[in-house]
Amino acid sequence: MEELSFATVEDAVQYQLFLTHEPEDPKHHQEILQQYIEKILSRFAPILVSYLWQNQPFNLKYKAAKGDIPAHIAGLTKFGDNIEDEWFIVYLIKEITKEFPELAARVDDNDGEFLLIEAADFLPKWLNPENSINRVFFHCGHLCIIPLPKTPEEKAFLPATNPTIPQALKLLSFHSGDCLAAKSIREAISKRISGYPEKFQTFLHRAHCFLPAGIAVVLKQRPALVSAAVQAFYLRDPIDLKACCVFQMFPPETRIMTSVTFTRCLYAQLVQQTFVPDRRSGYTLPPRSHPQYKAFELGMKLAHGFEILCSKCSASSHDSKNPILNHPLWDNFLNSLKKNNFFKGELEGSARYLDQLHLAENYFQQTVISHQSSVAESPGEEIRNILKAASFDLEDLRKEANSLPPEDDDSWLEVSPDMLDQILKETSGTSKSTSTVKEEQNYDLAEVAESMKAFMSKASSYEGAEMPWSSSDSHVTFDVDLFSDAIDKILGTNSEELDSDDLEEEEEFEFLDSDEESDLKSECQGETYCNTTAGSLKSYMDEMDHELSSTNIGKSFTKVIGSAHESSSQDPKTGIEDGAEDADLTSVDIDLNLVTNLLESYNAQAGLAGPASNILQSMGVHLPENTDNKPH
Repeated sequence: MEELSFATVEDAVQYQLFLTHEPEDPKHHQEILQQYIEKILSRFAPILVSYLWQNQPFNLKYKAAKGDIPAHIAGLTKFGDNIEDEWFIVYLIKEITKEFPELAARVDDNDGEFLLIEAADFLPKWLNPENSINRVFFHCGHLCIIPLPKTPEEKAFLPATNPTIPQALKLLSFHSGDCLAAKSIREAISKRISGYPEKFQTFLHRAHCFLPAGIAVVLKQRPALVSAAVQAFYLRDPIDLKACCVFQMFPPETRIMTSVTFTRCLYAQLVQQTFVPDRRSGYTLPPRSHPQYKAFELGMKLAHGFEILCSKCSASSHDSKNPILNHPLWDNFLNSLKKNNFFKGELEGSARYLDQLHLAENYFQQTVISHQSSVAESPGEEIRNILKAASFDLEDLRKEANSLPPEDDDSWLEVSPDMLDQILKETSGTSKSTSTVKEEQNYDLAEVAESMKAFMSKASSYEGAEMPWSSSDSHVTFDVDLFSDAIDKILGTNSEELDSDDLEEEEEFEFLDSDEESDLKSECQGETYCNTTAGSLKSYMDEMDHELSSTNIGKSFTKVIGSAHESSSQDPKTGIEDGAEDADLTSVDIDLNLVTNLLESYNAQAGLAGPASNILQSMGVHLPENTDNKPH
């Protein structure tokens, strides 16, 4: 049986779109899917054209059927270090299935079902990486998770094992309501992609760069090439830098001041790398105190990236932009842009209209033609073709430098510890609007003790412990008869029953048949038997506590004053007061000792991460900062 595998490329997201209903004539399957590719690209062209990708753009292509996997639309995008590209694609896939409800979509990356990772706090207990294969889809704009059958009625249509793709599509088509993910899961994903596509503008950064005129012309026609140039510089090696000893394509003598739009990720990659240019290159930098030092440095680094790109391709390359106007998808693509006000009311043929048209042509070239063509045009070839076709006046470009828009503030590069804490709190959903002073004044230490009690009462297993604030609604089941029977067989109801010969008999440890045994017992016998065993265990615990009470450990506990005298009583048989023996045990203030030890551990962390803060935060308890030892 063929299975869809997760993306094997590092830092890449892959996506598949399936028809929920198979066409009557399978021969027309490819034609129908090709029409959907045209419709999708045309419908979402306005937001795709202006998007600045880190490595590769969103792309769609037809993929033929293979085994149990039907023919579908597929795509793969390398997002590199910019994780926002991946989540923007999730937003696109969600909107595509909303616009075209007859399509169902899957999306994953090399980590697997990253949508489930994002919503991990809200997943049902039965869902794990092994049984989540082919269960997570977008359909009609909603996240769907195909559940396991719970009732005999559900077993009639829900598979008990991992479904095949055709089974999953059939379920989404006829039982979509049963497959809808829980509201908390859907809200977790919606929160992560909320604000798109407008949100993308907040991830852009505009900066002044002192660049060769040729690069300024290239970026004016193809702003997206800044991504390839930054990556070429960022991932350079000694062989790449050999091409930058003497610049052939972009000599430093033609440099002008211009404005370049980056994503924040690209800008950070360019700024944070320390680089000294070769003296033979001619790229000299002014003193760091110079007001335009950053513009000179950014321009120098970008120039190296563009020179590296051009050095990796031959000078003689074909111009692959000519067939755009003759492509069957181009007219519908252009009409969709006009319909969605991509040209912003500019007159056809005007300078701004032509600039927008160039953006659309370049996007169409990269996402449609390059993926359908057997020979894709490299960034270096595209740069050479643009320079070959473009003509510019150096003096005119220098005049334009006098009216550049102001560059953006890059203070977002610096993140203080307080800002980092706030970001982490907002991400985890634990941020509070109350002030720190008010929080300290109203803080209730009883919450710490109660949270720890709730944590200790939770069941744990080899998979870990459950936190009290867990969203799971599942209840722990406990079979009293089974537990008491097991304890009795191991320990016996009294000390005389602890015989090694009994422990060697295998039938004494057959716990799996205890359900049948418990059915044969009467309710009354079960209660009596359980009380006897519980009393035996309690006596063992009391003896251990009594021995510890006279040690340094027992004396180290904080005790409640007066509780020993109030709780003392005389045994009618022995004439000895119970409080005389158990005074040290009954007078221990468990809550106070628990809180005291936790606060001492928290204080010893000195503001750093540690066991006390980690376990309390995982339970939703956030201690205020310790100001006792701070100078006033």
